[in-house]
Amino acid sequence: MDDVSYKRADLESCPPGSNGRDVALFNLAVALCNRFMKGGKVGDLDEAITFLRDVLELRPSGHRRRSSLLLWLAHCLSNRYDSQGAVADLEEAITLGRAVLDLRPPGNPDRARSLNSLACYLRRRFQKHAQMYDLEEAIELNRAALELRPSGCRHRSSSLHDLALCFLDRYNSKEAVADLEEAVTFGRAALKLRLPGHPHRALSLSNLAYCLRTRFQKHARMCDLEEAIELYRAALELRPSGHRDRSSSLHDLAFCLSNRYNRQGAVADLEEAITLGRAAVDLRLPRHPGRALSLYNLACNLRRRFKKHARIYDLKEAIKLHRVALELRPPGHRDRSSSLRELAFCISDRYNSQGAVADLEDAVALGHAALELCPPGHPDHCSLVNHLTLYIRKGLRNRTIMHDLENPIGLRRAALELLPSGHPDRSSLLHSLVLYLLDRYDNLGIVGDLEEAITFGRAALALNPPSHPSRASSLHGLAQCLAKHFRHQPIAADLDEAIALEQEALQL
Repeated sequence: MDDVSYKRADLESCPPGSNGRDVALFNLAVALCNRFMKGGKVGDLDEAITFLRDVLELRPSGHRRRSSLLLWLAHCLSNRYDSQGAVADLEEAITLGRAVLDLRPPGNPDRARSLNSLACYLRRRFQKHAQMYDLEEAIELNRAALELRPSGCRHRSSSLHDLALCFLDRYNSKEAVADLEEAVTFGRAALKLRLPGHPHRALSLSNLAYCLRTRFQKHARMCDLEEAIELYRAALELRPSGHRDRSSSLHDLAFCLSNRYNRQGAVADLEEAITLGRAAVDLRLPRHPGRALSLYNLACNLRRRFKKHARIYDLKEAIKLHRVALELRPPGHRDRSSSLRELAFCISDRYNSQGAVADLEDAVALGHAALELCPPGHPDHCSLVNHLTLYIRKGLRNRTIMHDLENPIGLRRAALELLPSGHPDRSSLLHSLVLYLLDRYDNLGIVGDLEEAITFGRAALALNPPSHPSRASSLHGLAQCLAKHFRHQPIAADLDEAIALEQEALQL
């Protein structure tokens, strides 16, 4: 029998109303919670919470063991929040955590643990709602716990580790470099106390590696990236096949090696990143919360290899993986725009390689979808505008494509909306719109096309001063529009202006 079975037997010997029933219920709940931590069966956690609530009725306010009961109930609710995401569980855990802290005033030997637990719950709520006051309080509580855990205390490393995480969160939110430096300092201190053989050494190795990788992204110092890779390798060795966190180590190490490839160009780094990325995807089965990210990163690395070696099968696999990742990032997902953007890159690459018109149309559609999720002010907005304009200009060079976007006219309209005032390509795009609108007017006789062509023609001419090499083309295009408008509706001013424009064009 396992520990849970023994504790069930103990409970059966303590029927309702008997002395010691609260202890039997509590012990069984703790055993169920511990079994959940090993096996991950939510049913164990649900049952533990039910039993702990029963104990609450048997340990009213003032009971000497009430604080430990509240602590365990908060712990179980927090674990269930982590597993199922019900915010009500997290809120109750915080409420109970505060109650525990009230029952363990300064001087209580268990106060440090209570401070640390409440800080962890508040950090989780910050990660959910991004309310800075939760993170600030978590930092304050963790500092207070650290003061109660001096050098030599066996729990000191936990406070150092948790403080490092909080400062990293605050850096990611506010980008104050001092917070990042604090995170690295606390991370190193925690690792120093978690020597080989410590059950949480792998966690500290990974945490410090993440801090250093973040500092590399800020300052681009290769020494930080090199150390992060070394630490991630050490963590991976401590997470052998079957370890629940092995996929995270594989994923993070692959990410760092990919960064080193981007900086130094060593193909061996890219090959290893792909190998590790595949291993991470294999471990992150459907419904794993990190599957989409692993699919996305593996796809990006395969595209990098395609750019290096031009092997089309790498690009095809990258497209397939990005499509699967996109399905896992539905509308409203914070990373959907990234998947749309990278998928557009890949499909544009395939168009460049194989020339299939459908690929270019897909790239434009995906680029538009990504841009809608990244309005002006978004850090990716300008990059997306540039790439989408590039896709559209590729289409403009081939007059036979883009039938689904009002032929080339719809495509040019889309491009024009993306080009800000003053962009060097704006005048040529306006001029090309004039020509296509004139063609459609000639074919369909829609007067609105002709009037719009005149408007665009005047705008193009205004952007081409007398010294501009394209001024003659703009003059001729606008003159054609006005001449056609005169034939439709004989207004002498249109004909006079058309003649004047053609005369100026001839002089150029």
